[in-house]
Amino acid sequence: MAKVVISHRLHDDGMAVLEKAGADVVITNSGKPEDMLPELLDADGLIIRIGSIDRETMLKCKNLKVIGRPGVGVDDVDVEAATELGIPVVIAPGANTRSVAEHAMAMMFACAKDMVRCDKEMRKGNFAIRSEYKAYELNGKVLGLIGCGHIGNILAEMATGIGMKVLVYDPFVKAEVVEAKGYGYRVEMEDILKEADVVSIHTPLTPKTKNMIGEKELKLMKSTGILINCARGGIINEEALCKALSENWIHSAATDVVVHEPISVDDPLFMHENIIVTPHMAGQTKEAASGVATMAAEGVMAIINGQKWDKVCNPKAYEHPRWNDK
Repeated sequence: MAKVVISHRLHDDGMAVLEKAGADVVITNSGKPEDMLPELLDADGLIIRIGSIDRETMLKCKNLKVIGRPGVGVDDVDVEAATELGIPVVIAPGANTRSVAEHAMAMMFACAKDMVRCDKEMRKGNFAIRSEYKAYELNGKVLGLIGCGHIGNILAEMATGIGMKVLVYDPFVKAEVVEAKGYGYRVEMEDILKEADVVSIHTPLTPKTKNMIGEKELKLMKSTGILINCARGGIINEEALCKALSENWIHSAATDVVVHEPISVDDPLFMHENIIVTPHMAGQTKEAASGVATMAAEGVMAIINGQKWDKVCNPKAYEHPRWNDK
């Protein structure tokens, strides 16, 4: 019987896949390598919802054949080490794409309409908040996308539908592809920051994108600008963002991700009323949670059974000698 360790329980549909496959499932309720290690030592597979795994831990787990992520972010997995050890890292591309795009759109509206702050003030009896006129229309405004993969494309379509113009910065997408859709293309990210009314980030967290948005970049934005991050914590420098919010460099911000998750209730971000913070839930709709959990579970079991599953972020892992007879 294959043993699969899970950091935190998956959506019921994903659990059902593992149960049907006859896996011995152990839920650690922690994604810290040191907490998972005792169970990982003889495990065939690992699925990380929240947490990480490093090279040192992998080297100790001689039986580990596969690592699964119910999503597409793998910044907390030492993919290089996994590849060297012949351990495919299963991902769930596309399963939560629309959910994340819709969340970014909802954040855009909530910021532009000043909804969260006004709700809080109304509950205090401050009906006069309506006359501050901080809210504004999105029709005719410019949405600037930093990164335009599947999520960015869906958000661009929705934004166009409400009358917004779209600008794109993505060094991995050709200008003619973007322009063929009727969007503007910018070679430099700085141009997006200067021109856009709403900037939405849709890039992975890498050494190059870490702290990509700092004081310098925030000062380039319009004073009426909105900054949205439904990608990864760490792309925006949170200290710089706090300064921008407190000194009103920008209108507002909304983030579904932070550097330290779960976030502490006394985190400096919560000191500012012009930011909306959600608990990394953009891809956690019922539909998306089911999709990513199912895809991750199916991939993990397929690889444990010797199949070369195609939805992995490191296909070179299959070049390892352990796969020679597969």
